[in-house]
Amino acid sequence: MATVFNIQKFCINDGPGIRTTVFFKGCPLRCLWCHNPESKRAVPELLFNPEKCIGCGACTKACGHDALLQRSNCANCGNCAAVCVAGAREMAGRPMSTKEILEEVLKDKAFYDTSGGGMTVSGGEPMLQFRELLELLTAAKEKGLHICMETCGFAPAEHYQRIQPLVDLFLFDYKLTDPALHQTYTGQDNHLILSNLRMLDALGAQTVLRCPIIPTVNDTPEHFAGIAATASSLRHIQGIDIEPYHPMGSSKTQQLGLEYPLPDLGFPEEATVQEWIRAIQAQTPVPVKKG
Repeated sequence: MATVFNIQKFCINDGPGIRTTVFFKGCPLRCLWCHNPESKRAVPELLFNPEKCIGCGACTKACGHDALLQRSNCANCGNCAAVCVAGAREMAGRPMSTKEILEEVLKDKAFYDTSGGGMTVSGGEPMLQFRELLELLTAAKEKGLHICMETCGFAPAEHYQRIQPLVDLFLFDYKLTDPALHQTYTGQDNHLILSNLRMLDALGAQTVLRCPIIPTVNDTPEHFAGIAATASSLRHIQGIDIEPYHPMGSSKTQQLGLEYPLPDLGFPEEATVQEWIRAIQAQTPVPVKKG
């Protein structure tokens, strides 16, 4: 059983055509700007939105851990979410079998067939649940689905070698060029990530580099040059997607009972984003666009 925290339909930014994106829970990185903080841990977690709470008290009666007054006591059992009629409490993540996931994905196969779309697996990092991922990709390919996978690249090389024939397009994250800065802002350096990227390219895998640009973190000429140089070195790359920072992760981090590490950052101006794109495009023939 895979732990999945969302299955999102009619996605148009997670690969070609109309797609259904399956979000696996769990990630080996700890990016400070993460916009899906509920994806970091591999187990189900409770989200609490106080703005939706109507004060009915049902959760207090259902909780067996005295966690309503002390969040640290929460066992993520889901009892409070099950009785919350206002939707103020909900669980992020639930176990799903390959059959259950695929049944949901295949409901929209007609849209994939007419638009050139398919299924995208994302996260978190789907490779963290490799056995379940491999089973899902194998079953999806048997159904004739076009498969994209978004990945941070931090997983054993042999796992990428095994799934490469099943994935039509890798949406490969490229977060920071400098290894030390990568370590500082994500919790891991990028040596394994870049090695896996080059290996996939050598195997003939098609990739799109997905580059989150975070003001004050990696909006630098050195990183833009790194993006361009890396992209230009890949034989099978299809494009570069620039993903401007957005503060969506702030509210969800608070709903998890945690403190958001970048509270002062907001949306970058569109003119600034276009400057980033022009700066990278000037250094590579690989097409660059806003993702």
